[in-house]
Order: sequence, then C-alpha cells, then structure tokens
Amino acid sequence: MKTPVFIQLHHDSAEHIRQELVLGLTANPQPGGATVSPKFLYDALGSRLFEAITELPEYYPTRTEAAIFKAHAEVMARVVPPGATLIDLGAGNCGKAAGLFGVLAPSRYVAVDISVDFLRATLASLQRQYPALTLVGVGLDFSHTLALPPEAGAPDAGPRLLFYPGSSIGNFTPAQALVFLRQVRAACGPVAGSGLLIGVDLVKDAAELEAAYDDALGVTAAFNRNLIYKLNRLVGTDLRLADWAHHALFNHMESRIEMHLVAQRDLTVQWPGGRRAFSRGERIHTENSYKWTVPGFSQLLREAGFAEPLVWTDAPTVDAGRFAVMWAGA
Repeated sequence: MKTPVFIQLHHDSAEHIRQELVLGLTANPQPGGATVSPKFLYDALGSRLFEAITELPEYYPTRTEAAIFKAHAEVMARVVPPGATLIDLGAGNCGKAAGLFGVLAPSRYVAVDISVDFLRATLASLQRQYPALTLVGVGLDFSHTLALPPEAGAPDAGPRLLFYPGSSIGNFTPAQALVFLRQVRAACGPVAGSGLLIGVDLVKDAAELEAAYDDALGVTAAFNRNLIYKLNRLVGTDLRLADWAHHALFNHMESRIEMHLVAQRDLTVQWPGGRRAFSRGERIHTENSYKWTVPGFSQLLREAGFAEPLVWTDAPTVDAGRFAVMWAGA
C-alpha cells in the first residue's frame, strides 16, 4: 500500500494574520466599511458548523450539486479524461472528490487545502480504501495565488482534472474570479484532455437565496458569529457576542448574497494598539457569494482561456436550473 505525501506551502505567521484582520477592521467606513475575509470563518468550530449548514432544509447547494453528480456522473466520465490527476481545490474532508473516484478513475489524487493538518486523517483513510492510488496533500492558500508543487502531477503524468465544487467560486468577485480561473487554466498544463470541473450556484428568487444563508434554526448565524470568538483570539479584540447579530441579504445590483455582523448598539471595539467605533446598525462584512447565470459564467470561462463548457443542471433545461456543474476543457 502506498503512503500519502504531504506538502505544506502556506506559512502564515500569527502576526501576519493579525495584521490582515486589523486592516479589515479599520477599513474606511465608506463605501464598504469593515471586512473580514470569509476564509476566517473556517476554523475547527466554523468547519463543523458549516457541515451542519449543509444538512439544513434551506441550504440547497450541497444536495443539489450532489444530485447533479449522481444523475450525470456516467456522462461526465465520458468527457473527463480517464486516468487523470484529480486536483481537488479546497478539498476539506475530500468527500465530494472521493465520491467520484469510482466513475472518474483518477490515477492520482491531489487534495489542496490551506493546511495539510486538515487532510492527514482523511487521506490516511482514503489510502486504505484505495491502496494503489497516489495521494498527495498540499497546504496552500490559493485565494491569493494558485501555485501547485511538482508533486501535483508533472506533464508526463497525463492530463489534469482541476475540481472546484460547492460554488466556492462565488466567494470571488467577478474580477477576482477571472484572475483565479486564468490561474486554474494555467495549472491545467499543456496536456490534451485537461480541464476544470466546477460547481456554480445560479441566480434565483431572492427569498430562497436569503433563507439559505439565514436559516430558521440559526446555524448560519452561529457560523457567522463564531468570527467574534476568532477575532478576540487572533487580534485581541474585546468583541461581545451579544453586541452583534447575523444578517444576510441578496444584493440585486451585484448579484450576490452578502453576510454581515451588525452592531446592535453604539460601541467601540478595542485591541492592543488600536480601536474602532461602530454606530448601531454598522456592519462588518464577512462573506460574499456571487450567483451566476449559465451564459454569464460560460463567458467568464471563455475569457479565462477555457473552451466552451458542457453544462449539467438540476432541471430538464439548463436555463431552468438552480445549480450548475460545468466541465471546461483546457
């Protein structure tokens, strides 16, 4: 049986993280105000809360995408190159990719997440299930730059299948998404048959979107408000849970869901070396999730250098879909 290989490329010091968070907290109130990157939502507790979110009746993306893969997996297997290196961006627990091993039959699996520590137990378990499969865990923050190590698969190892499910592309602005997709296109390499398999959440009724990010049980609120504990721990802020409420809204102009923490009273947040006053109702912007149309995202893929994508949705016609999975050849 083979042994997984682990490569940690991302090394953020505690001071660098603190500086990034302070920069967001002190951002100019106009036009955007204070911000925290959504990547900070996913500490140990945040990741468990997100797993709970995916089980909620209001949160459609995870189960809708899974249904698309189940319904169209055999067709996907005919267009995705057999024996490819499957590179899973934001792998997490690796469950989505592993669920496709049987139909996609990769020769190598590369799980990419911000820390290889998140991947060790999962890849050890996968190795026992697939003893002949080469497994590589890469610790990389690709929200800045997608720079894969040679161990991710040299050109002579065959085609590369970049896998980015779950509509995580929605965390990027359209301009950022284009930059990222161009990096993904470059990461596909020169080998014929390489490409990207990606999940994309589509524009739909605002009430359905807002419910998915503000559920009746309050799990998403807990997921968002967990940032208060994290800021206190990493920055030394004196934020109080009772002072901040979760708020989600669909911004029609930007075609995105926004998540915010909203101050419930006038207050001043202090930390070693700094402070910021917040008026009642002022917000800390914690996440965007852009929603796309099939034509709009197809155009973005073409601009990034991909071929015209193949599209599968949860509806009989593509235009009626609520969620899409796209294969874009490089």
